[in-house]
Amino acid sequence: MTDIAQAARAELIRLWAGCPDAAHDLGHIDRVWANCQQIMQDEPQLDREALQMAVIFHDAVNLPKDAPNRSEASALSAKAAADWLRAQGWPATRIALVTHAIAAHSFSAGIPPQSAEARVLQDADRLEALGAIGLARMFAVAGALGGALWHPEDPLAQGRPLDDRAYALDHLEVKLFRIAQTMQTPTGRAMAAERAEWMASFRSRLLREIGGAATFF
Repeated sequence: MTDIAQAARAELIRLWAGCPDAAHDLGHIDRVWANCQQIMQDEPQLDREALQMAVIFHDAVNLPKDAPNRSEASALSAKAAADWLRAQGWPATRIALVTHAIAAHSFSAGIPPQSAEARVLQDADRLEALGAIGLARMFAVAGALGGALWHPEDPLAQGRPLDDRAYALDHLEVKLFRIAQTMQTPTGRAMAAERAEWMASFRSRLLREIGGAATFF
């Protein structure tokens, strides 16, 4: 890891002090960077160091999922990154690469990625919402918000509206399967398709297990 990456990581730890989040921790940052290193082969002209800074700071301001201003988190994170990079002497043009990538990575912000760095970061971060990691994070967030794992009588919402605030399993249809359709790069699309297929398989297995549960009443 380069000196500036180590310093940026230390700044992130400082910004996150006292705000533990199982879905947004240093492991998340490391996995997103690992995803980027696979996906960046599709964007050979990108600024690798600017992308790494965007990865480190993309969740620097991590607002709760149920916060009314949740959609502002990426803009606030971009500002935190810009302030820190400016203090390190980075030029405005490179800072702009970082801040746009951070702003555009957010699903809720709805900002289209306009650069190679933004496309790669968006795909790399969205992969974290898919596959086994995606399911683990989905259930962790649902538990933190006080939601149930699934609706006991109608887990697939065949006779009720989907409600992923109340039932974690609903989040697959509300958001996560949709994310797999938003990928920007060929490598990202291939990785997302494989992970989405695995999630669908997991859900089928889960439904078989809970459907066979004995009742005690």
